[in-house]
Amino acid sequence: MIDLHVHSTFSDGSLTPGELVALARKEGLTGMALTDHDNTDGHAEFFAACDEHGIEGVPGVEISVECNSGSMHRLGYYVDRANAPLEEALVRTRGGREERNVKIMALLKEAGASIEWEDVRKHAGEEVVGRPHFAKAMVEAGFVKTFREAFDLYLAWGKSAYADRFRLPPSEGLKLIAGSGGIPVLAHPYTVKLEPEELRDVVGELVAGGLKGIEVYYPEHRTKRRRQYLELCAEFDLIATGGTDFHGDLNPKVRLARGHGSLKIPDGVLPELRAAAARR
Repeated sequence: MIDLHVHSTFSDGSLTPGELVALARKEGLTGMALTDHDNTDGHAEFFAACDEHGIEGVPGVEISVECNSGSMHRLGYYVDRANAPLEEALVRTRGGREERNVKIMALLKEAGASIEWEDVRKHAGEEVVGRPHFAKAMVEAGFVKTFREAFDLYLAWGKSAYADRFRLPPSEGLKLIAGSGGIPVLAHPYTVKLEPEELRDVVGELVAGGLKGIEVYYPEHRTKRRRQYLELCAEFDLIATGGTDFHGDLNPKVRLARGHGSLKIPDGVLPELRAAAARR
């Protein structure tokens, strides 16, 4: 089993990179990619743990890019964290998250939420604070009953405490990943919220800019969606990748490698990605 979309405490996951690898070993995984949001700082710990537990590790990252509808994320596999343009862009993007956090805190205060920054920060990991950490603080303070309610009523797009942030243009996200030697992949395309023909047009534009894969195997992609995305992969000669978007306790319904229980990510995806990276 493999999982090519996993988050640690270096973004908005609840487990450290080392704990993730230990869990992967326990669950019987043979390969895993660490794809923290806008951050590669967890790679060193991740690969040390992979060596210890005999797991094939993939250096990855997940980058949010501008999107006119829904949200669009770009996964990068086999990226080089020593690549200066990539790291400079990630630092800039993380700065945008920090600016957004200030706005969210102010909006929550206006809504009557009695939480302080320290209440939020303690739920975060080593660096990046995101909306899930606000949600946990809101539940702990009794302002909402559940994590999901925090998003549904306040933190989701269009709600009273939602604040936008800086995102890279789609083309720049592709160039940065490719420029670092990585393989750019469109993450969970259902979140782009486009009709099939519209998504096809967008994928065609992204392929012209260097896109190499689509995340087909994903917990929220049922049979119809998987078939649609597999057809796009066949049409544009793209790699059909897969991952659970595992965050640990921040989304306990999603299991490593298994998603909601029935997800099956083909083991052959990993050598396909590895071969593509070797051709760079």
